[in-house]
Amino acid sequence: MDENIGQKSSFSIASSIQKIYEEKYKQLLIIPFALLLIAFVFIGYKFAATGEIINKDISLKGGITVTVLTQQEVNLLDVKKSLYSKFPENDIAAKSITRFGAQSGLIIEADIRQEQSAAIIEELGKILNKKLLPHDYAVEIVGSSLGKSFFKELIIALVIAFVFMALVVFISFRTFIPSIAVLLAAFSDMIVTLAIVNILDIEISAAGIAAFLMLIGYSVDTDILLSTRVLKRKEESEMDRIYGAIKTGLMMSATAIVAAIAALLVSQSEVIRQIMLILLIGLLIDLINTWIQNVGILRFYLERKSRKHQHELQG
Repeated sequence: MDENIGQKSSFSIASSIQKIYEEKYKQLLIIPFALLLIAFVFIGYKFAATGEIINKDISLKGGITVTVLTQQEVNLLDVKKSLYSKFPENDIAAKSITRFGAQSGLIIEADIRQEQSAAIIEELGKILNKKLLPHDYAVEIVGSSLGKSFFKELIIALVIAFVFMALVVFISFRTFIPSIAVLLAAFSDMIVTLAIVNILDIEISAAGIAAFLMLIGYSVDTDILLSTRVLKRKEESEMDRIYGAIKTGLMMSATAIVAAIAALLVSQSEVIRQIMLILLIGLLIDLINTWIQNVGILRFYLERKSRKHQHELQG
């Protein structure tokens, strides 16, 4: 008896959600547009405060990376605290290198000049309680002009990718509103993801920019799937076509999300972890922008098209 009541309750909730999704699609558009507006506010505030829209790591703003090989267990917070006391005006990041679950080294990134690298190595020696010899560490230097140039080129690549993606979408559908809906979803994915990455205070590397390029591809996949099913298939009702696209699209997204989570849990590479974290955030945001925002815009477009067609027949 209790089981039947539970099943009826679950069915009732699912029916209510389905009813809201089908009948209140215009009101549901408030959710993705509100997220986009909030994201713009956060990014705008960051730009006003720092002059940048992202937190750049050493590979993008210039500085040095010191890699120290050591089997000694070291507390990263203590390392950062000690280095900050020596270089209070610089950004410093400390990461551990692990092998088979055990710490095998440290990576220190700091936006300092090349001539200050000896001071960092000396301070690291004090922290580790040993004199670091040349074979114990490696220093990689990225000039500030090189970092800025690299960042500029990555942004240009991102813009070019978006422009070519826009051309492909317009050629595929040859209608303005559905094409804009696809582009808006991809744009919203990137902006909201960027805002969340900033809130989490993640320093973005060149790999992070590449993750945003990958996110464009994932976003466009689901949006083109939806638009193709809804606009080009005629054998089913509008909502049946949408639900069919949702079933396929959610399977695609779930596969990518599971893969991203697995990589985050298993990988020891900071580069791979950053790429997967950005992709994971973007894929979750894409669920809202595709299945609420894009669906709502497409339904609004089809509704207007149907009314216009009926008006022409009556006229």
